[in-house]
Amino acid sequence: MNRTDYQDRLAEVLAGHNAAKVGYPIGLRELTVLRRTAVGSGIVRVTFGGPELAGFVSHVPDEHVRLIFPDSDGVLRLPERDGLSLRWSAPRPVSREYSVRRFDAEGGELDIEFVIHPGGLASEWAASAEPGTRIHIAGPPGGVVVPNSYDRYLLAGDITALPAIARWLETLPRDARGWAIVEVADESEEVALDAPAGLDVQWLHRGDAAPGSTDLLEKAIRTLALPSGERVYIWISGEAGSIRPLRRWVRTEVTSERCDHLITGYWKRGTADYGDAE
Repeated sequence: MNRTDYQDRLAEVLAGHNAAKVGYPIGLRELTVLRRTAVGSGIVRVTFGGPELAGFVSHVPDEHVRLIFPDSDGVLRLPERDGLSLRWSAPRPVSREYSVRRFDAEGGELDIEFVIHPGGLASEWAASAEPGTRIHIAGPPGGVVVPNSYDRYLLAGDITALPAIARWLETLPRDARGWAIVEVADESEEVALDAPAGLDVQWLHRGDAAPGSTDLLEKAIRTLALPSGERVYIWISGEAGSIRPLRRWVRTEVTSERCDHLITGYWKRGTADYGDAE
């Protein structure tokens, strides 16, 4: 894969009717923290910059990068560049995966948003990261490209999915229709969203219940009346256990085609650096 190949494939999918994953050349960069900003009461946004941000690529909301940290002995192990990809050695470097919230190539800035929670390696790092702090970031390796040809869009998840949903709402055509459903603890975790007028935004408050322990998201999604005869793209992310029933709902009740949905466990209760594939 070279730069031209992936750009051609990206344009092809965007001009078509079905979503598809498109891979990018994968970079490894040492970036500098420019600033840290609170986003509601539950998220910290860290803005990165630096000369190595040149050449970074970001095209769709369903993208992620990996922040690489020293291991428990203080040793920083980095993946090795291998052409347009990376080779991860054993023992595997300590890293955590996060969505690209915003990339401004002209301004030289990359935003990543971290959900703040006790005991999280990246969360605790982000909560105290000061301007000038440096860190290595790998990726993104690509993303699921969704054309604007769908009749409606259903975007749903817990607060860990909020950065991707927020970016998605900003990039949808202003005449897009559908739903965005987000579970948060309470009103203090809600954030301003730039959603098209025809897209209904719902906030679900779990109150004192532990994150990932409720069925609020499942119940809210099941109440939706998906119009018959319309193509709906469905994207749902959150705690792996809580969204498991929605995998069955999409396949057996909605009977959505494989290319028309993506259900991903972003995290799993009690598991660090959880990785999931539908």
